[in-house]
Amino acid sequence: MKKELKIIISGGGTGGHIFPAISIANAIKAKRPDAQILFVGAEGRMEMQRVPAAGYQIEGLPVCGFDRSNLLKNVRVLYKLMQSQLKARKIIKHFKPCVAVGVGGYASGPTLNMAGKMGVPTLIQEQNSYAGVTNKLLAKRAKKICVAYEGMESFFQPSKIILTGNPVRQGLLTHTVTKEEAVKSFGLNPTKKTILIIGGSLGARTLNESVLAHISEISASGIQFIWQTGKYYYEKAEKNLHDKGAYPMIHITDFISNMEYAYSAADLIISRAGAGSISEFCLLEKPVILVPSPNVAEDHQTKNALALVNKGAALYVKDSEATETLIKTAINTVKDNSKLEDLSKNISKLAFHNSADTIADEVLKLAEQYQKEHGC
Repeated sequence: MKKELKIIISGGGTGGHIFPAISIANAIKAKRPDAQILFVGAEGRMEMQRVPAAGYQIEGLPVCGFDRSNLLKNVRVLYKLMQSQLKARKIIKHFKPCVAVGVGGYASGPTLNMAGKMGVPTLIQEQNSYAGVTNKLLAKRAKKICVAYEGMESFFQPSKIILTGNPVRQGLLTHTVTKEEAVKSFGLNPTKKTILIIGGSLGARTLNESVLAHISEISASGIQFIWQTGKYYYEKAEKNLHDKGAYPMIHITDFISNMEYAYSAADLIISRAGAGSISEFCLLEKPVILVPSPNVAEDHQTKNALALVNKGAALYVKDSEATETLIKTAINTVKDNSKLEDLSKNISKLAFHNSADTIADEVLKLAEQYQKEHGC
């Protein structure tokens, strides 16, 4: 009988980090049911609820992100970072992992940095087409770096890079719901074109403002909308929509838990350009208009979007221009069947299949080699 493997997976902060992390964990468990997996996240962030709901244990670090608008606040950030390093060391010393995996997000920095210093092999999953500062620093000690885009040699040592793509939520690929069933589940008409608007798990102010600024055009278009506002914006958006009148062609919600239904219903998607979402669009062959968030490190969402746009696999609207042009562009696009077909065909060419399995294989290789050499 094989000795039990202990594996740490660290990161989170948004669904774009958490869902791939859980997919990797599930793939590891499918290959090694005896594996003991511990997640390390950031206190107060959504992983502290989502990971236990998926059946995994999680520890939280007090880490938080740097405040680029108020540098004085970063004194507190640095203090929390030091606390997090110490707590990560304590977790690693107690748990004794054979490998540590970083998926991005606040907690991955302290956890993988400390794991590397303590001699535990580390694997980084870099989701974006432009590597962030944290992953570039962590890469110096990392044994393997799993990437989703070609050309990452400018950021990482080529011998460490494995092109795997980004893992997605397994349920998106295995469901059997029809488009008609999906559209009806949102209270909409299955004979009409449907646009899905998703601003990430927390929402996107610009996308919400774009909808509210063009309600009359939406009403006159004959197009339906599934509009996920995000939990921070829902109450205000719902009130503003209600104040404007009755709009049965718009299904408004704060969060969509059954994304397989939302994707099945959509003829066109409007989205931020997070790497995890883009991977889902590629696998599901969904036409998409990307509106990159301007509030992310190294402007990596714009670089993610352009990697698709340059191959004719997506449309791109600048955040600063979205309120004026986004809805008009979306309505014109969804009415153009030829355009939808071209976008669908081109984005499908960029899909990576079995990403979670491929990454899980690399994680297990590192863990089993470390266990063979050191025991853990």
